[in-house]
Amino acid sequence: MDSVNELVLGIETSCDETGVALVRNGELLADVTATSMDEYARYGGIIPEIASRAHLESFVPTLDAALEKAGVTLEDVDAVAATAGPGLVGPLTVGVSAAKALALALGKPFYGVNHIIGHIAVDELVHGNFPEKFVGLVVSGGHSHLLLIKNIVSDVVELGGTLDDAAGEAFDKVGRLLGLPYPGGPHVDRLSQQGDPKAIRFPRGLTSGKNQALHQYDYSFSGLKTAVARHIEGLEQRGEEIPKADIAAGFSEAVADALVGKAIRACELNDCDTLVVGGGFSANSRLRTLAEELAGKAGITVRIPPIRYCTDNGAMIAALGWEMVRNGVEPSPLNITVDTGLEREVTILR
Repeated sequence: MDSVNELVLGIETSCDETGVALVRNGELLADVTATSMDEYARYGGIIPEIASRAHLESFVPTLDAALEKAGVTLEDVDAVAATAGPGLVGPLTVGVSAAKALALALGKPFYGVNHIIGHIAVDELVHGNFPEKFVGLVVSGGHSHLLLIKNIVSDVVELGGTLDDAAGEAFDKVGRLLGLPYPGGPHVDRLSQQGDPKAIRFPRGLTSGKNQALHQYDYSFSGLKTAVARHIEGLEQRGEEIPKADIAAGFSEAVADALVGKAIRACELNDCDTLVVGGGFSANSRLRTLAEELAGKAGITVRIPPIRYCTDNGAMIAALGWEMVRNGVEPSPLNITVDTGLEREVTILR
């Protein structure tokens, strides 16, 4: 693949972040994000209608800020990429509609790309080109997937994923059980650092016996969440003090252990010496530490982008869009519709 100097505009609106970024020749020129997360604390979750309106209000100011930061104009853009799925239908539609309009007005190609693959692609902006073959672990509020990747734009195979709750989703639910603010993930993470991860051992789903054999690449966090709830209920019934920090630490250890253990195993079974971790939950401190520890023992290189690139952002979509251009992938037709449940192996929508 030769160097490609085209300027790619990336647009991310799958949930509550409005992200716009510009990438040229693998270099990130600008990445601007507007979020409506603060509006959902009282609801305990995302409200799609509110998110859609927020994207409508934020898109043009965010676009203008990104162009100004990069020192370019819309006329300089050579291709437009946007998240076409998975995600919420309203937010996705806002971003894809804007991207189509810009591509049509500029006479430039449009790429409707996969949000999940974008979480992996963004790492290339930080750590350089990917190896010929590697394992990707995508962990976020709604997704936990293991991917075997030989080409980021054309050869992605899903090895496994969560059978119920995603890791980030489980953290939010446990956060509520512990009386922590929404979103629970960051709060549980911070609290866990004050506790003893060995004080309470919670179960690791699908990691032993027949379940491990049948689901060697799959995850399950629903039972873990229930175990935490039952533990808290038992303490309350006995009138005992609830050691929130130890519960958070034990729970965090169980999630990180399951995620990283299977990811390292996937690398070994598929002859890969590199593991790339992405998604909002990859910001979790214990996940990062444990990944480095276990990968180091196995002789596997771990690549995790900085925290600023873990949550949804335009850089991940601009990076994947640039890879589409770099690899000469045919653009998406302008009549595509968004796909809220887009499969992980579909890198671009047609």
